[in-house]
Amino acid sequence: MATLDKYRVNPKNFSLSNYKTDDKTERSGSKEQDSYELTRLATEINALQDTLQAAGKRKVLLVLQGMDASGKDGTVRHVFSECDPLGIRLASFKAPSSDELAHDYLWRVHQQVPKAGELVIFNRSHYEDVLIVKVHDWIDDAECQRRYAQINDFERLLAETGTTIIKCYLHISREEQKQRMQERLNDPTKTWKFNPNDLKERALWSKYMQAYEAAIKATSTDYAPWHIIPADSKTNRNLLISRLLLDALKGMKLKYPPVPAEYKSIVIAD
Repeated sequence: MATLDKYRVNPKNFSLSNYKTDDKTERSGSKEQDSYELTRLATEINALQDTLQAAGKRKVLLVLQGMDASGKDGTVRHVFSECDPLGIRLASFKAPSSDELAHDYLWRVHQQVPKAGELVIFNRSHYEDVLIVKVHDWIDDAECQRRYAQINDFERLLAETGTTIIKCYLHISREEQKQRMQERLNDPTKTWKFNPNDLKERALWSKYMQAYEAAIKATSTDYAPWHIIPADSKTNRNLLISRLLLDALKGMKLKYPPVPAEYKSIVIAD
C-alpha cells in the first residue's frame, strides 16, 4: 500500500511536473515475470469481482483519462483479461449527441454509473466537460470552476451511496504519443484507430496539460482521489492500475452472501 500512495494526488502540493511519464518502478525487469504477474493480478481481480457481483451491494467505478494514445483501451484489455464479462461494463464517452446536449452535461454520465454489484470502467468520462471544452475556450473560467464543484458533488453522491471511485490519469509524454500515433499510421491493423483530428488536439498539448493539472488539483478528494499513472511503459501502466484496483477491492472486504437456511434441505431430483 505504501508504494501505491506515491501515485495518489495530494491537491495541496500537486504539479504534473513532479511525476515522470517514464517511471517503470512497478515492473520487475523481466518480461516473463511481468506477464506472469499481470495474469496473476487479473485472476485475483476476477475472483473479487465475482464476489462483488454475488454480494450485490457495493459498486466500483474505474475512471480512465488521458491524452490520445495514452493507453485507455490497452489498459482495459490487459487489466481485465481474466475477468468474467458478465460482471463488468465499459462505458465510453465521445462527442455528445443532440439529445445529450439538450440535458445537463452530467445527465449522460449518471446513466452509466455502476449499479449494485457492478464494476464499470469509464473510457474517458465526465472530465471531458472540464478539459476539451476549456482547452477550446467553449466555457470560461467561472463556468469551469462551477463544474469542478458540481463534479465533486456528483462523485460525493456516488461515494456516499456505495460506490468506490478510482480515478487514473494516464500520464504519457508528448514524444511517446508521437511514436504511438506513427505506429498507428504504419501498421494496417492499427490504422483504423487513427483520427486526423487527433493531430489538431496534439497541437494544443500545453493547454491540455494546464487543463488536466487544474482539473486534477480541483477534484482529487478523499472520497474520489486521482492517481497519476506513468504511461510511457504499457506494462508499467497495466501493473500499476491492476494493483490499485486490487487494493481497492481487497479493502472492501467482500464476502459471498450467506446461503439461505431453506436451501440446505433442497435436494435436486434426478
